Formats: sequence, structure tokens, C-alpha cells
Amino acid sequence: MREMSAMHDFAASMAPVLFKAACPDCRSRFELSASSLRLAIGASRRTTFYSFTCPECGSSVRKPAGERIVELLTGGGVRTLRLHTTV
Repeated sequence: MREMSAMHDFAASMAPVLFKAACPDCRSRFELSASSLRLAIGASRRTTFYSFTCPECGSSVRKPAGERIVELLTGGGVRTLRLHTTV
């Protein structure tokens, strides 16, 4: 039981992960929580991207996600959609 309590204390003490982002339309810079981002992983670089809604102007933003970005976003708890093709 003590081990479970220690795990709970550790999880409770962790601050939420925030990601720095910018809007190409209004040029605002801001931080977003993992729940504000979506990641889509496709079969190629062209079909792997992350998206969010700009909190300043409301624009839908979609940006390419290379391997490092995918690693950071998935590690930070961003919801991920795996795209696949049917053969």
C-alpha cells in the first residue's frame, strides 16, 4: 500500500506539460496543454502533423511533425491518431 501512495504523490507533484506554439495567421506565441493539441502519424512526412486551434484568433493550425516533435508530443501526453492506408 505504501508503494501505491508514493506513486500517487509523485504523479500529483508533476506539473502539467505545456508546449510552446505560434500561430502563422495572427503571429501570436503561446503555450498549449497536451489536451489542446492533436497529433496524426501517417505513412510519410507529408502525412504526419500536429494541429491545434489558436487561442488568440481561433484559426485552425496544422504543422508538420518530424520524428523529434512526434517524440516530444507523445511523451507529453498529446492524443495521437495513427493514419494508415488500406491495401
